[in-house]
Amino acid sequence: MSSYLGRGIDQIDNISTLDNLSFNGSSATFNLTQNSVAFVPVSADALQIQIDGVIQSGNYTVSGSTVTFDFTPSGSSVCNGIRHFGVGLLTTVSDGAITEAKIGSGAVTSSKIASGVIPSSRPNVNPIIINGDMQVAQRSTSVSTTGGGYKTVDRLQFNTASATGNATFTQENDAPSNTAFRKSMKISPNATETIDAGKNLLFTYAIEGQDVQVLQHGSASPPKATLSFWVKSSKTGAYCVQVKEETISNESYVLFEYTISQANTWEQKVFSWTGNSAHTLNNDNAMGMRLCFHLACGSDDHRSATTSWVDDSSYRATANQVNLFDNTSNNWYITGIQLEVGEYTSSTIPPFQHESFGDNLARCQRYYFDINPFNSQYTAISLSNYYTTSAIWGFARFPVSMRVAPTGDFVTGTSYFANNRSGAGDEFDSMTTGNLSPTQGELYGQGNASGTTGQSGRMRFNNTSARIRFTAEL
Repeated sequence: MSSYLGRGIDQIDNISTLDNLSFNGSSATFNLTQNSVAFVPVSADALQIQIDGVIQSGNYTVSGSTVTFDFTPSGSSVCNGIRHFGVGLLTTVSDGAITEAKIGSGAVTSSKIASGVIPSSRPNVNPIIINGDMQVAQRSTSVSTTGGGYKTVDRLQFNTASATGNATFTQENDAPSNTAFRKSMKISPNATETIDAGKNLLFTYAIEGQDVQVLQHGSASPPKATLSFWVKSSKTGAYCVQVKEETISNESYVLFEYTISQANTWEQKVFSWTGNSAHTLNNDNAMGMRLCFHLACGSDDHRSATTSWVDDSSYRATANQVNLFDNTSNNWYITGIQLEVGEYTSSTIPPFQHESFGDNLARCQRYYFDINPFNSQYTAISLSNYYTTSAIWGFARFPVSMRVAPTGDFVTGTSYFANNRSGAGDEFDSMTTGNLSPTQGELYGQGNASGTTGQSGRMRFNNTSARIRFTAEL
């Protein structure tokens, strides 16, 4: 019975039988022939050579019509047969035989992966970044103002550390081509500003501590994390993005520098780092991490870019950071902010997880809720009753549980609100809140109201400029 050192061979057609080899005990290279005519095999793997009853495997190479063994067959050895499989040698691979080490770097391409094997979305997992596609702008789509705060697009806050920051903020229908993005946030300076030593101008995105536990800070081997975003600007040059730990002692940061190479052209920026094993982020609804997109930075806060965590709670950027506010013709756009667990490049990062507008809005309303987002003059607020002859009580129930008991934010004025009761309408000027919780709160109408104690009615808006908003931002 013949012995076999190789692997099992499947049944295939197009098999050729070659002339046997003759060994002289001194040569390891031999000519391959079929009926005494030189024969060129498809490859070494297409041959099955049997010597002294043993099928050879992996111990010879082929060049043209010659075969060279890794050993010298003895003069007494016998070639029992040579077969050539025209479609190549088909073998049965044992279960578990292919390891990661056997797969070449870059060998598995997207064209080799069946559709649906790697999902293009993660429907059961919410993205860490809320409104990263800039779709929701509850406050306004355009505002010109000075100072810091939330301006237009939800979840992005403008920060003006010791600076003025006179600018126009807009939600734009401008986004990178050949992507699913449709909106972006834009800032344009209204006045130039010299950035003195301690000044900073930047946008920040704050994340709750309980939402960044997946980054495993404080563990022995925290995973890599990757931040991706799309940006464009009329001002080319170096910009910085800083990732900061928040609301813990010894807050730390990593700092990256990126270059806008071509004016007014969308560019994707991707940065990866290893989590901080030295610090544990609080697992609660306070701020746990903040992403800082720098637009200008004074010399007091210049530091070197670093992927190692540095204990420092301040805003930091490199000395190369441009000053976007050095010309009122400058602008800066951003969209597609994405934070992922793992190390990725622009070609390997998972697809951006686009949520439905309703889901995106609901997640934004955890931090900010506007009772009358369309500024309708007669929008109902709630049922009401006269607690006294001049005080109207109503209530507000929030569409989602807010991060904490919110703060009421009102725009009031003469006859901005009204209360309809018993066929009459009582106009009043102002509103306050009481007994607020993350899910609801009381509303108190005041100013020129007059009615009968205990009488019920309906509280409503009475002016398109009136506002009732609740904020629980980080």
